[in-house]
Amino acid sequence: MSGDYPAVYSIDFAEIMDGRSEGNTMNEHRKRTILEARGRGEVIMANAHLNNPVTGGDSWDNSNSTVAKEILSSGSQANIVFKSWLDKLAVFVKDLKDDKGNAIPIIFRPFHEHTQSWSWWGTSNTTQEEFINLWKFTVDYLKNEKGVHNLIYAISPQLDGVGTKSNLLYRWPGDNYVDFIGLDSYHGTNSTALTINTRNLAELSKEKQKPVGITETGIEGIRQGNGQEYPMYWTEEILNPIIGKDISMVIMWRNKYDPSHSGHHFYGPYIGHSSADNFVEFYESSFTLFSGDLPDMYRMPDGVTVN
Repeated sequence: MSGDYPAVYSIDFAEIMDGRSEGNTMNEHRKRTILEARGRGEVIMANAHLNNPVTGGDSWDNSNSTVAKEILSSGSQANIVFKSWLDKLAVFVKDLKDDKGNAIPIIFRPFHEHTQSWSWWGTSNTTQEEFINLWKFTVDYLKNEKGVHNLIYAISPQLDGVGTKSNLLYRWPGDNYVDFIGLDSYHGTNSTALTINTRNLAELSKEKQKPVGITETGIEGIRQGNGQEYPMYWTEEILNPIIGKDISMVIMWRNKYDPSHSGHHFYGPYIGHSSADNFVEFYESSFTLFSGDLPDMYRMPDGVTVN
């Protein structure tokens, strides 16, 4: 509709890690799309809806409350399996190079929405200590054992109603283990919640000296509470609440492949959707940046160094 690409390309690493894509071409497709996004100069982000390494179920299998504990038990079956998943991720990520041979940085947000109970790493299955140790184990293993240094680690709590900075720091692993603070916000049409939560997020950015952003958001089918399509969604529920909040990005959740448009599992509009014109208005706003608007995101600004 806009003739442009998003400024951030987001992908899921889970199938690379837990073996679901072994023996097919999906990993090559993932690599190709990442290289294409890098070629356009976009920021690249990845989450991981990992299967349950103990039960064999999916991410939503929270039937066993000892998964994190077992992963953290050196030499256990879960520990061996989980490390093998990290090994696969390390191989894939270290192979991502731009056309000059430089490693491609990826904002990686493992264990996302850890404030919720739906996942095997969530609130119903882990203690605070277990979650923090699981996070640290993952970061330390990738950095120190596997030599992966092109991952930017992002934490992304989910907060849908009005919250506080303390909510955003729930089970915080420590400043040295988090590079980027995200927020998954499924606030629906509660724009007040998004306004307040992004303000708190921006304040945290200054306090922690870390970039921040909305790492997931949207309404399935872009509908209002009454089930009707929401023609003004993009300016009223996304743009207006975040203007002036000093956040770096807003990522919409996925559009399921549905060429017949027979379902409603989409979070971005398509040509002919009632919010399409409003999305173009959103795109044309001076407050938004898409792929074609970006400066060189892979060149360090003058006078800035990173230790």
